[in-house]
Amino acid sequence: MNACKQLGIVISEEELQAAGDSFRQEHKLLSAPETLAWLAQYRMTVEDWSRGIHVSLLTQRLKEILFGETVDTHYMSNRNDYRRVALSQILVYERVEAERIIQLIRVQPASFCALALDYSQGKQSKENGGFLGIHFLAELQPEIAQAVTNRSEGEVIDPIQTQLGYHILKLEKWLPIEFREVREQILEYLFQTWLENKSYSTHLV
Repeated sequence: MNACKQLGIVISEEELQAAGDSFRQEHKLLSAPETLAWLAQYRMTVEDWSRGIHVSLLTQRLKEILFGETVDTHYMSNRNDYRRVALSQILVYERVEAERIIQLIRVQPASFCALALDYSQGKQSKENGGFLGIHFLAELQPEIAQAVTNRSEGEVIDPIQTQLGYHILKLEKWLPIEFREVREQILEYLFQTWLENKSYSTHLV
């Protein structure tokens, strides 16, 4: 943790004790014997555990110093990536089959779930009546994320080809997310990107 030393980041004994107490409460380790039994289960010594908490506190402090003031700027610049979307899908392997299913949906728009059960060749979507769950846009395959970005709730999207096949998507619902809900995720992303760039720069020297 050379960066912590350079920035003069220090964790006090009081902070370390408070973090340890919080950890024990979270894991329901309410007595010394319970704590020691937990450590033995994971083959850790008290020193290992204490060191791990210390490193975790240092890392969190370093993240805040480096990126705490830029997290909101990143969020505003990349807000679409942090929207969540509920999607349903019918996945088939042939374009002709995908076009045929689209025509069936246009005739009976309410039949998406039934058609997914009958025709989807993707195991997950078939078993769940087409429902893929709720995802951040950034988690989706790029082709799919691009296709759904400006779509409306309830809209069925024409077949999209990826390496998996042809996806017929239905946008079930947009779920906006507040900055406070993703702040830690963004902070971790910025920190990991910084670490990767720092490692790359080190290898160039």
